[in-house]
Amino acid sequence: MGPSTSSGGSKGGSGGGRGALTPGRIAVAALAVLTLVFIFENTRSTKIRLLIPEVTVPLWMALFGTAVIGALCGAYYMRRRK
Repeated sequence: MGPSTSSGGSKGGSGGGRGALTPGRIAVAALAVLTLVFIFENTRSTKIRLLIPEVTVPLWMALFGTAVIGALCGAYYMRRRK
């Protein structure tokens, strides 16, 4: 009981990088903040046409939807690379 808890706890503890700020994480966080600022600064309504139907939605909703679709495509691509 003693040896397994003492050796395993020191390697996989809280200092293992789970909460570490790496340059990649900082860059992603900065891009996420800039994206949200850009989205919420553009609040006027706009017309969007997808093939035949035309809908009027707030511009932030269209931008957010596009960002979500892009994130899903990126996640799918990264999953397929493994």
